[in-house]
Amino acid sequence: MPLLGLGQSAKGLIGIDITSATVKLIELKPTGAHFRVDSYAVRPLREGAVVERRVRQMGDVVEAIKRAVDHAQPHSRRVAVAVPASAAITKTLTLPASLSDDEIEARIQLDSDKHIPFPFNEVAFDFQRLGLNARFGDQQDVLLVACRQQDVSQLTQAVMQAGLEPAAVDVETFAMERAFGELRHQLPSLADDPDKSVALVDIGANMNAFHVLRGGRIVYSRDTVFGGRQLTEEIRNRYGLSFEEAGLAKKRGGLPEEYQADVLTPFIDTLIQQIGRSLQLYYTAGRNPQVSRLILAGGSSVIPGLRERLAEDSGLAIEIANPFVRMAISSRIDIHTLAGDAPAMLTACGLAMRGRG
Repeated sequence: MPLLGLGQSAKGLIGIDITSATVKLIELKPTGAHFRVDSYAVRPLREGAVVERRVRQMGDVVEAIKRAVDHAQPHSRRVAVAVPASAAITKTLTLPASLSDDEIEARIQLDSDKHIPFPFNEVAFDFQRLGLNARFGDQQDVLLVACRQQDVSQLTQAVMQAGLEPAAVDVETFAMERAFGELRHQLPSLADDPDKSVALVDIGANMNAFHVLRGGRIVYSRDTVFGGRQLTEEIRNRYGLSFEEAGLAKKRGGLPEEYQADVLTPFIDTLIQQIGRSLQLYYTAGRNPQVSRLILAGGSSVIPGLRERLAEDSGLAIEIANPFVRMAISSRIDIHTLAGDAPAMLTACGLAMRGRG
């Protein structure tokens, strides 16, 4: 079966998240019921190297991965990467419970035109048994995931050209759900009612992704073309800073007083309006349960004042994502630097969490 794994991978795994602005690498090792962060790195990508989560300049991506590896010095060479949710087809099939794995695979191939909207010879796919069907005891539910082989090949080629070994290609939303399993421990109220609806806003460089999770699964998603790069560029142009200097200033502050009124406040206003719009569309999409709180993730989630303004405007409790709360941290890692990058590491973290055998 083509490399598009849904199951678990070998112990000690590197998760690599390739976005339009950065390559994020994290290595997790299972330790009992938890994980230990063994190594990590975040390295910038040249603009245009990745567009809409697809590799456009392979050489730039490979070089960024190599820089991340050189900095992190991971023990493992095995890597999990992810295709964007927009590139994947996911369906739950109902099949006879008596079918073996080989028979399920053959049935999927036979009926591929019913489930997959592109030629089967261009497809990478995988499946996972979900258990017996709730209504029919002689049937089983099977999760099918498929995408174009070229999307998988791009990622695996980038990993191999960087001297690493691709272990699995996941889907971003599955990785996010896996990481949310750790975020739940930031939210004591979920321990009493795990089915509460929680909104997760991942503020990337060029887009912000709005997800609603219930019972640990994403039940609603909406992407908006607006992200932290706009603010970084405005800071860089106005104050003559390098891109990296502008990115640090965006998170840590320290810019002139007029920055707050002229640059930061308009950006926060726009972002809050978009989050509010996404929340409203979630409610109007059907009889959806009330969102109990909101988690901010992504590199721009720690912009000074955003959390407080969003809490005031939405009336919701706002948390900043940190999937490493329960994890041990290797002595090789600067804990404070990792904490600063933690909100942007959800996808990479979820990928590396596949390493639990």
